[in-house]
Amino acid sequence: MFLTHLTCTACGLRHEWSQLQNLCTACQKPLFPVYDLAAVGRVLKREDLVAREKSLWRYREVLPLPPDVEPVSLGEGGTPLLSAKRFGAAAGLTNLWVKDEAQNPTQSFKARGMVVAVSMAKLLGATKLAVPTAGNAGGALAAYAARAGLEAHIFMPRDTPRANIIECRELGANVVLIDGLITDCGAEIAKRKAAEGWFDMSTLKEPYRVEGKKTLGYELAEQMDWTLPDVILYPTGGGTGLIGMWKAFDEMEALGWIGSARPRMFSIQASGCAPIVRAFAAGEKTAEEFPHAHTCASGLRVPKAVGDFLMLNILRASGGGAIAVEDEEMIGITREVGAAEGLFVAPEGAACFVALRKLLAAKKIAAAERVVIFSTGSGIKYLDCYEAS
Repeated sequence: MFLTHLTCTACGLRHEWSQLQNLCTACQKPLFPVYDLAAVGRVLKREDLVAREKSLWRYREVLPLPPDVEPVSLGEGGTPLLSAKRFGAAAGLTNLWVKDEAQNPTQSFKARGMVVAVSMAKLLGATKLAVPTAGNAGGALAAYAARAGLEAHIFMPRDTPRANIIECRELGANVVLIDGLITDCGAEIAKRKAAEGWFDMSTLKEPYRVEGKKTLGYELAEQMDWTLPDVILYPTGGGTGLIGMWKAFDEMEALGWIGSARPRMFSIQASGCAPIVRAFAAGEKTAEEFPHAHTCASGLRVPKAVGDFLMLNILRASGGGAIAVEDEEMIGITREVGAAEGLFVAPEGAACFVALRKLLAAKKIAAAERVVIFSTGSGIKYLDCYEAS
């Protein structure tokens, strides 16, 4: 096993990995797992991956679970990177790609983070897991907790898409609907978790969801023959995938698998909930809570993210940016994407296709650049958004 410890992303304080941890004990910021990458490099070469299983566990040496422990798996990861030639050509691009995360268990990218987080939580002795969720993270936690034989306590805004609520209940989770936003759900968990014996699985409030999400970066590099794209468009709520990919890029460079070049990272948000867009435009290091947050893209309805400072650092370091999209634009473009590429994308992923056109019009993306859009989930979960369209 190559995991050595956890480190605070803000103050650098070292924490032990072998006990249940949430945020840094000194400054209450997210923790990152740290690996002995020199030792990894001695036993794992990138060409070794070819013969391995088509799942995120192919990168086991840079994941935290000890090698003799069986993961709580449903076959997550290994999703396709699809050429989007028809939509790309219509937009004026020659090299557009879509990473289709709807093909994960529970039909979204949330499976990646939760499988690693639940596997580690079980290993370290947790028996009751709790999460605030806008929908898909709840479905993933419910599924993996059931697989692991653990209790799942899921707090959702009352107006979460009906499919997500039903999914969680039918997977055996304890579902509580809250009149409010995901931040209100998180506050309720924080208030009750000590008395109830829950371990908090909130985005970036435990160290291992980001490790599952970072496999997006490993897969992308492998699928693109170890040359990263010029641009990545990523729908951003809590931002774990964006942050995880950037961590993966640094790890792969340390392993000698890729060079120092990085994609320009663009955070895509909804106009009704765009704290990162506002903070980026204002030159702020952190993002204020977005007032009166609203959007049909429930995964983007995160008015305050604990990892905001990490996201803003990444956007600026990469030469990328942040852009907001109206709900009507997301819904309107979904049928275009579907008709051109055969993908029924969720509103969060649809927002990236709208943003792509805006960035092309603003000449922030050139026609010949390699661009990757992350379609983070299936539109099947959001049928109520499309009924009137």
